[in-house]
Amino acid sequence: MRDALMTGKPARAVFIVDDDAGIRQSVGMLLKSVGIDTVAFDSPSSFLNAGLEDAGCILLDVRMPEMSGIEVQRRLSEEGSGIPLIFMTGHGDVGMAVRAMRQGAFDFLEKPIEDQVLIDSVLEALAVDDERRRTLAQKRSALDLVSRLTRREREIAGLLANGGSTRGIAEQLALSVRTVEGYRSRIMMKLEITSLAQLVRILEA
Repeated sequence: MRDALMTGKPARAVFIVDDDAGIRQSVGMLLKSVGIDTVAFDSPSSFLNAGLEDAGCILLDVRMPEMSGIEVQRRLSEEGSGIPLIFMTGHGDVGMAVRAMRQGAFDFLEKPIEDQVLIDSVLEALAVDDERRRTLAQKRSALDLVSRLTRREREIAGLLANGGSTRGIAEQLALSVRTVEGYRSRIMMKLEITSLAQLVRILEA
């Protein structure tokens, strides 16, 4: 079960998953002292079943009775989670760290962890996650805009973004220049843009 889950889920938080109550409390207090919200869990299953928003980062113990941290990492990967994961362990070895990092772990810290080392790692992970979520938001917005276009409009938008001229596109698609200009106007209107540079950015996203 969770030690403490704030009323109303924070926009982002550090999720502490460790079967050691002392670690959960000390890490939570440390991060709270620098203004970072935390939510703590005493078992992998309580964390995996919580259905929390995929934002922030995870501080995960490697060795727990119910399920290893490596297994939790595997489960999160299968679910498509991109949230940064920081391993904490008092029993780590080089092989375990290498395996965790190869599978996408953000960091691997051995207990006892120096306060500043932990804080720095968490702040770096949160910054990475902020950028990840900004990129995802831009992609979703771009996909929503492009979905407004017809198949032909998407084709012409791609040609325009690749530097095609109105006349060149007309010749390539066996259309009149006036028809291509009409398509271009509708594309700009549907995508709510006014320049080809904006079109390129949307299609790249």
